[in-house]
Amino acid sequence: MYVSRLDRPWLETAFLMQGLKITSEDEIAMLQRVCNHVWVDVVLGTSPNPRFIAFPEPAGVRQNRAAAEVDALRATTWARQIDVQDELRQAEAVHASLEASIDEVMNDLHNGKRLDLERLKEGVESMIDSILRNPTAFVWLKEMKRRDNYAYQHAMGCAIWAATFGRHLGLERAELQLLALGGLLCDVGKTRLSTELLNKRTPLTREEVELVHQHVQHGLEIVDSTPGLSPKIREIVATHHERHDGSGYPWRLQGSEIPIFGRIMGIVDSYDAMTCVRPYAPSRSPHQAVNELYQQRGTLFQAELVEQFIQNCGIYPTGSLVELSNGQVAVVTDVHSLKRLRPRVMLLLDADKTPLKQFRMLDLGEVDQDDAGHPLSVKNGLPTGAYGIDPVELFLH
Repeated sequence: MYVSRLDRPWLETAFLMQGLKITSEDEIAMLQRVCNHVWVDVVLGTSPNPRFIAFPEPAGVRQNRAAAEVDALRATTWARQIDVQDELRQAEAVHASLEASIDEVMNDLHNGKRLDLERLKEGVESMIDSILRNPTAFVWLKEMKRRDNYAYQHAMGCAIWAATFGRHLGLERAELQLLALGGLLCDVGKTRLSTELLNKRTPLTREEVELVHQHVQHGLEIVDSTPGLSPKIREIVATHHERHDGSGYPWRLQGSEIPIFGRIMGIVDSYDAMTCVRPYAPSRSPHQAVNELYQQRGTLFQAELVEQFIQNCGIYPTGSLVELSNGQVAVVTDVHSLKRLRPRVMLLLDADKTPLKQFRMLDLGEVDQDDAGHPLSVKNGLPTGAYGIDPVELFLH
C-alpha cells in the first residue's frame, strides 16, 4: 500500500519526505512506532483491509489549486526493471548518441538553421526507455560525463532530471517525452545570445541581465517556427523562469498561474544549474543543491513539488560525495526509495582519508555496521572536490 499522509509532520519522522510505499511487515512496524493512523492512497498502491479504513478526508479541504494539480499528475507507477549496473551498459550508448544529437542541433541553431526536432526526438525516446528501466543509470552517467561546455551539459542535465522526476511523479510515457524535450529546449533561446555574454566570468551589468532574460522570447520564436512541436514544450520554454512567489520572469506569474510543466522545469533547471560548473560560479554538490531547494520551498518553488523532487533524487543524490560515521569517504551510486538517508555508495577513502586500492560497493540500506561492528551511516555530505576527488575520473563499475 502507498502511505500518502501521516498523523504528524513528515519531518518529525525518519522518513523525512512525503509519501512512501509499504512492502513489508517491518515497514509497517516502523510506521506504528511513530504514528497512530495514516492516510493510504489506493490509486498508488493496494488497498488495506476495509476494516482499517476510516472516513476519507473531504475533497473541499484541499483548497490550493497548485497542490491539487500535483496530486492529479500521477497516472501510473513505474517499477525498476533492471539493476543499475546492467542498465549502465545500455545507457552509455544511448547517452553518447543523444549527446551527439544535442551537439548537432545546437550547432545548427548557432548557425541560423532551423530546429531539427525529429533528431532530438529519436534520442529522447531511447533515453526514456532507459530511464523507465532504471532511472539511476542516466543520472550516474550525467555525473560521470561532465563537459566543459555548460550549455550542452545543462541541456542534457535538464532532460535527464525532468524525465526521472516525471517518472517519479507517475507521468505517462508520452508526457515524459514532452518533459525531456522541454528540458533540452528550455534554454534554446540562448543560442541567439553572444558567446562573450554567456561565458562572462564577472558579474553581469543590469543591461546584460536584461539581454540574458530575453532568451525566453528568443526561445519562443524558435519553437513557434518549428512544425509539430507540442504546446506543452512551448509552455516549458515560456515559463521555466517564473517563480511560485511571482518573483520570476518574464511575466511574473505566481502559484497555479504557472503551468505545471513550467513549475517542474523551474525546479529541474535550478537544481541542474547549481550542480554544473558555470562560467560565473563553481558547482555545488548535489547535497548542497538539495538543501538550497528545500530552503526555497514555498517561496521560489511550490513546496509540494520540491518535496517530491527531493524524494525522487534523495537527501544525498546520486553523485554526492559523503563522509560516513566511521570516517570513510564514498560517492553515492544509488538511492533507496524508502531509506533515503541510507543510500548505496562506493567507498573511495579509508578513515584516514587514504585512497583505497580497490573501490568497494556498500549498500547502507542493508548494512548498518562497519567491519569493526560500529554503527554505520552517512555522517554528512561533502562539497564537490573534497579531498581532491573528482567523480568524473572515477571508473564506472
